[in-house]
Amino acid sequence: MNELPMQASKTSQVDAHVGRRMRQRREYLGISQSRLGQHLGLTFSQVQKYENGSNRIGAGRLYLMARILQVPVQYFYEGLGSRPGFEAETEGPKEAELTMLDDAFLSIPDPDTRASLIALVRSLAEQGGAAASTASRAGARRLRRAEMI
Repeated sequence: MNELPMQASKTSQVDAHVGRRMRQRREYLGISQSRLGQHLGLTFSQVQKYENGSNRIGAGRLYLMARILQVPVQYFYEGLGSRPGFEAETEGPKEAELTMLDDAFLSIPDPDTRASLIALVRSLAEQGGAAASTASRAGARRLRRAEMI
């Protein structure tokens, strides 16, 4: 029979990571600790303890927090696999860019606009190789013209 680690009641690096992600999203949305606390039925100091990782966030409260901060619950765990000591899925070097893109995308309230952005990104990805080589050739032509002047 597998036993669970004895550290189940203490906070950990995971709690600190979740708290950092919570703070990042709260600040991105411009929500104060007091205001978030009001939505959750907590004091600002309890929110502060969550954010610095000194208190663990329960599953139900994390779900509610995700709804308030307009992100999926997985948002709080993103990037955890790239931190030392964690054996989660590995993430690429563009993790910060993906997080910023995700945050910006989720902040767009209009579903039609989000759908248009998805279509645009897919189109750009399909053209990827051709567009990159075309841009490279155009840049080289501009450089040659500039050298002639």
